[in-house]
Amino acid sequence: MRERRPARQRRQAREFESFVAGTAGRLLHAAALLTGEPASRPAPAAEELLTYALARTYAAWDGLRGEDPYVRVREEMAARFARTARRHRGARGGLTGRLSPQQRLVLVLRLHEGEAEEQTAARLGLPTDRVHALCLRALAELRSRQPEPAPAGGAGAGRREAGGSQPAVP
Repeated sequence: MRERRPARQRRQAREFESFVAGTAGRLLHAAALLTGEPASRPAPAAEELLTYALARTYAAWDGLRGEDPYVRVREEMAARFARTARRHRGARGGLTGRLSPQQRLVLVLRLHEGEAEEQTAARLGLPTDRVHALCLRALAELRSRQPEPAPAGGAGAGRREAGGSQPAVP
């Protein structure tokens, strides 16, 4: 009987490592969107959030019984983020950094993770119309502050090529 437990633990560790190897990038990106940190730089708050969710999922690994571990990690991240949202206020330089924590949570669950509006509302304990409004406001905020794309081959392109002082836009 003593041999079964280590074998089960090794199997659990292999399954979990395989799961993390396949999903860590997407989960870290979702965590960075939640915390408002840029995904291109080290994101300590996002890494902490993901590590917490993965640890909780690993602890319950044998009890998942057919439940999708990705969904479990996502739920753990969302719940932890909701409980600690006050730590994630203010701009941090990421794409979603200027949104409120509640807007970030709704936006990530709805658009990044593809969760239904009703499911997001139930998870957050909000009315469906409130989730809808938060998502629309978050999208409007992101769109309103996006930099204008440079015109391709417009009137300014000739000046730059002719040795103007303006740098070329990549």
